[in-house]
Amino acid sequence: MEKVERNICLVTAVALVAALSSQLVFAHGNVTPQSIDTSSIPVLGADWTDTNPYRDQTGEVRGEIERIGASAYNQNCARCHGLEGISGGIAPDLRLLAPDYDGDEWYIYRVQNGAVRNGAVYMPKMTEHLNQEALWAIRTWLESVAPENG
Repeated sequence: MEKVERNICLVTAVALVAALSSQLVFAHGNVTPQSIDTSSIPVLGADWTDTNPYRDQTGEVRGEIERIGASAYNQNCARCHGLEGISGGIAPDLRLLAPDYDGDEWYIYRVQNGAVRNGAVYMPKMTEHLNQEALWAIRTWLESVAPENG
């Protein structure tokens, strides 16, 4: 009897760990992307640029790009990628992308294609919800809060 009780406890413990683990995987839940007003920053058009076109902006324009980027990030990305751009480890810390062609290339690929693993959507195709201006503003803001800039 004691062996049976121990096996029941073991099975129960394994089931509990599995249930809790599955909650961690799906902890983000469904996220409905929020539209972003980008009318106050330079228009980029429909064709994607290869690198961040806002990276070299300065002054008030740069401040407005970063303001929109922070707002867009907080409304659309923070739930998975972390508050203030600081990842909790489940999703990549986007502040750590290199602020160059390679980092931009990875960023473009991910926002255009999303991320799907084993049929589960880990990240939606953000270009279906946000325009190029909003997505580059997010990237610009992330670069401004990167650890080497803090």
